[in-house]
Amino acid sequence: MDINEYDIETLAVRAGQERSQFGEHAEALYLTSSYVYKSAAQAAARFSGEEPGNIYSRFTNPTVTMMQERLAALEGAEACVATASGMAAILSTVMGLMKAGDHLVSSRSIFGSTQVLFGQIFSKFGIETSYVDGGDLAAWKGAMRPNTKIVFLETPSNPLTEVFDIEAIAKVAHEAGALLVVDNCFCSPALQLPLKLGADLIIHSATKYLDGQGRVLAGAICGPRALIEEPFKFIRSAGPSISPFNAWIVLKGMETLSIRMQAQSANALELAKRLEAHPKVARVFYPGLPSHPQHALAMKQQKSGGAVLAFEVKGGKDAAWRVVDNTKLLSITANLGDTKTTITHPATTTHGRISPEARAASGISDGLLRIAVGLESVDDIEADLLRGMA
Repeated sequence: MDINEYDIETLAVRAGQERSQFGEHAEALYLTSSYVYKSAAQAAARFSGEEPGNIYSRFTNPTVTMMQERLAALEGAEACVATASGMAAILSTVMGLMKAGDHLVSSRSIFGSTQVLFGQIFSKFGIETSYVDGGDLAAWKGAMRPNTKIVFLETPSNPLTEVFDIEAIAKVAHEAGALLVVDNCFCSPALQLPLKLGADLIIHSATKYLDGQGRVLAGAICGPRALIEEPFKFIRSAGPSISPFNAWIVLKGMETLSIRMQAQSANALELAKRLEAHPKVARVFYPGLPSHPQHALAMKQQKSGGAVLAFEVKGGKDAAWRVVDNTKLLSITANLGDTKTTITHPATTTHGRISPEARAASGISDGLLRIAVGLESVDDIEADLLRGMA
């Protein structure tokens, strides 16, 4: 299938599908750990790479291959390798492309577990991380060193939905001889295409919008085939692999990605406008609002503001917890990307493992709440939130 011939909505439904000899219409789920060869010679050829084909489901499986090819098509990438989770995708990228003595530069505004991985895990293996204000190009330039190998950012960021200039940061990274890795979890390819803006690799927690219904854990790395090869080697040997069943769920989830993102983004924009007008809300963080500091940039590199917003309740932690505890409809969970709206208090959940100083530096206050807006009626979502502010 020529991915340049079709729109993203069509690719989400059709790309990557391979039918077996049975001619099934829906993509097949291949639940097998290994594969049978016709001869010893064929087995040897498969293992040596002389003959393409499946070897072992830790690193080759037909269902996983279909998921990878579909996501690569959506992102406009040459290749994709799937992982067991989004964190496994980040782990595999760094372990595949970096070594002891290398340096990584990251935006300060990243997911709490990513901060732990960079600061506490990779440091044990001699990989140093520097953090910068993602919106400060001079800070990015100043952080670069001769041994800087990867520049990493989330845009929009978690949980404050800060938007960073992918094209400009890519230029800084490339001038320093480094790769730009972009976590595209919040937008998905339905709203943003980082490779077209200069990024080298894309990270996904496919657990989120690619699945879209909170059913499985999954991750992925997308980019040029030559760059994907090194993380793939790590995954093949170390085994942070996706299961065929989880890959099949994500494969089917992508079929409705565009229509879900359009509807959820529209709900999020409407909810953000209403919350911004509420007297007990100090501030709303949502790229689709004109009041967002990077609104113009967001509208330039994204199709919409996305489905995640954050807002600060006046009164700090007690007031924020009161809003959470008085919800009857919203799901109190740290996951996002679901058709069901979720609510979480970042300072004590997603970013609870990092220091208070690090949270303050990232702008995460005790009164902050993050809402991942789903497909329910926006009137019902608003009423559920306002109950705790009444």
